[in-house]
Amino acid sequence: MRNEDKLLSPRQKAEDILIDVSWQSIAHRYFGKSSSWFYHKFNERDVNGTGVPYKFTDEELEILKGGLCDLANRIRKVADTL
Repeated sequence: MRNEDKLLSPRQKAEDILIDVSWQSIAHRYFGKSSSWFYHKFNERDVNGTGVPYKFTDEELEILKGGLCDLANRIRKVADTL
């Protein structure tokens, strides 16, 4: 990973696929959480008024990565049947 990539938020890294993915489905399927919870973390919002952004933990980032890989594999499987 390039050093510049480390400074980007998950949302910024996902810019190319933002409108193509149902983030609400990602929140429910892989995290068992609400879309509101997911969007606050994905957009790194300060939800408590503390000035500290609400971010994914390292473990949550691994879950997100795994979920996106799972989705990619499921899409590929469907594409292969066409």
